Amino acid sequence: MENTEVESDILRSVRALLRELDGHHHAFQGERGMLRWTLHKKIDRNPLNSAILVKILVKELERAEKGDYRHYIIPLLHTLMYTLIKAPCISDDLYERVYDFCKKLLTLPKPFCTIGLDYAFRLKIERVIPGVLYQRMIISEQSLKSDPYPYQERVFIFADADVLSKAVCNSLVTEAKAAQMYQNPRSCMCYVITRAVQAALGEDCDVESFQRILQNKPTAELEHCFRQVAAAVECTGSETNADRGQHAERLQKIYSMVLNSSAGGGSSPGGLHGTPLPNPNISFHLWTDEDQLWKELVLFVRPLSRTCEQDCLSQDLDNFEIQDIVSDCDCCEQTRFSVLSTDSGIERDLPAVGEELLPPSSTDVEHTRLQRKGGIKKKACLLESMALLQNSCNGPGAKQTGKLHRKSDSSMVSMPHLHRLYTARIVVLGDDRVLGRLTQAYYSLRKRETRRVFLTPRLNLQFYYVPVLEGQPDTWPTQDHTTPGQMELCELAVYLGKADPWYESNINTLCHMIPKLATMPSSLSTHPMSDPFIIDVIAYYVRLGIQPVYFQIYAVKIFFSNKAQEPAEDVFLTELSVKVQDCKAPKDHMQTKKKTTLEVPGADLTVTYSKVLLSNRKKEVEVLLRSTGLVMKAIPSSETEDLACLNVNIAEVVKTTNLSGRSFSSATNKIRTRHIKIQSMEQRTFNLCLDKDFRRTYTNVVGVEVSPCLEPSYCLQKTRTMKFSLHEPEDVGLAKYMPKSLLLPINTFGGIIQ
Repeated sequence: MENTEVESDILRSVRALLRELDGHHHAFQGERGMLRWTLHKKIDRNPLNSAILVKILVKELERAEKGDYRHYIIPLLHTLMYTLIKAPCISDDLYERVYDFCKKLLTLPKPFCTIGLDYAFRLKIERVIPGVLYQRMIISEQSLKSDPYPYQERVFIFADADVLSKAVCNSLVTEAKAAQMYQNPRSCMCYVITRAVQAALGEDCDVESFQRILQNKPTAELEHCFRQVAAAVECTGSETNADRGQHAERLQKIYSMVLNSSAGGGSSPGGLHGTPLPNPNISFHLWTDEDQLWKELVLFVRPLSRTCEQDCLSQDLDNFEIQDIVSDCDCCEQTRFSVLSTDSGIERDLPAVGEELLPPSSTDVEHTRLQRKGGIKKKACLLESMALLQNSCNGPGAKQTGKLHRKSDSSMVSMPHLHRLYTARIVVLGDDRVLGRLTQAYYSLRKRETRRVFLTPRLNLQFYYVPVLEGQPDTWPTQDHTTPGQMELCELAVYLGKADPWYESNINTLCHMIPKLATMPSSLSTHPMSDPFIIDVIAYYVRLGIQPVYFQIYAVKIFFSNKAQEPAEDVFLTELSVKVQDCKAPKDHMQTKKKTTLEVPGADLTVTYSKVLLSNRKKEVEVLLRSTGLVMKAIPSSETEDLACLNVNIAEVVKTTNLSGRSFSSATNKIRTRHIKIQSMEQRTFNLCLDKDFRRTYTNVVGVEVSPCLEPSYCLQKTRTMKFSLHEPEDVGLAKYMPKSLLLPINTFGGIIQ
């Protein structure tokens, strides 16, 4: 009877999740975004119910696949996969049912087939090696040293202090610190060992005694046992015909060895027990400068040596160039030295064969050294060119037809010969303004990597976005109603929510929940064992958000009224707005001015643009109009708009003549284009703002050019090619296989679901 009640309760929770996806859960608006978290917490408190939840989810998946409920499939599949990773033990028949369902998804279009293939591959490994997904996740996320599996991951949360309040930032820092209680290396190694043994042996092991013995072991012995378990698991995974029985025998030996090493000795089966899944290693950062993202990634890939001082590092990073870190010298060296060579290059000057070359004394070395700061060893490495090519060709694809507005795929898999050991998951919090800052940082990083490759062959870079708005009503735009004020600052989040219902349900609900929780008294300070909700949701997002949606970055060239001032260059992601400045005439001029003269607002602008056509042909259009301003939108209002273009709304001033005299009216002129050039024909200037950020406002502007931002590596390769083929109009060489446009990938749960 008790199992029936538990099953009914879990089924009600799953059905509530599905009703929320349909938008039929208005009675509990305060719980939006918490239903999935509450369901997983129920299973965490009683891990033995994992099998019940898996059975229910499999039934709901099969029902959704047979009926017309495809929008249920990806949320249910993510929930199922997260449960399988955390479950202590699942029967083989359940694994087979889930695996067969994932194979059925291969007949469906993207992203269903992509996610189905990925999860089918994981399930096949997990079925043979129980607990391998959990082990690899903990080793990489907690940066545990393991030679068989040397991958490392880290989550970087970036926030803008000018966008988020101090209370919100402090709340996030408090939650991150509370989550780190379970992240010490000893505890994580115990979790990995216990989970691997229990998953392989099932109910035949005494988990309580085993955990107690592990906790009492010295650190050196615990590390040795951890290395044995990690090697046993990865050894089974590397075998061609891996056998689950042989894997269980290997872990049975380790289990018996651990028990025999204690004074108690024997054991008795004690049933299944759950193993905690600690949150990833998360660091919180406030934006300070454009290069901060690059600096943090460099420290992650090449951490500071323990013998170096932290203040020395901060001084070096201020004048840091990419050439300084790719040198082969140790990180403690502040300068590089060149040794004066006495070799004449003539063969007869070489010493005799039997003559021994003695090393020079320390005093001689000091005199013969030539101090040279900032020097590098320039090495022509094929790996660097291949890394740039791979980074460009993976994901967005090389051939750009210009017809698709957003690309959604998870094909960012490294080439077999190029293994990226590090994964940085960048989570940005805020509105469209912080996305504009991320765009600037990403563009700067790509330019650095083009000049000298360092991060690209070593680091897998993933981006995530969590919208946060303060001082707004506790509602979110839905299909039934929209709030213009909210959509104005979170247009990209609204678009992702329409494209991916699971992103809408889990991430967009945090937009107003995070500021609301920040104002409430935190229970983490008094009860550290409380569950950190925000960090848990972010951890779920970075673990299962594997489908990127690619957004076009646009380049802007700005011309000023002062001819001596150099044009400025910038990039934007969501919006560019232009407002013509009012022309204030002198008072004496106003007094002599005839009353019949009508002051017409705005300025005469010349707009030259390439018109977007369905045939993808180029058609240049030039118009002269009078306008008070315009807005360029890079994010479409509907997920069905798939053309890669800017939606330009120009506030045009139309002059009219009637019986009462001359007058004017305003009208909106809509343009869809990829390349546009605007030039003021009068003395009037205009103000230009990027990504709705007042800090990125340019004044005294007379002209602007907007076009898709080119990938820096493509520009470099194109420049190299042009040296040898000056009259070649088409791309040749590597440039032919590299995308021209620079795209920003934002990870979601399902990409664009249509």
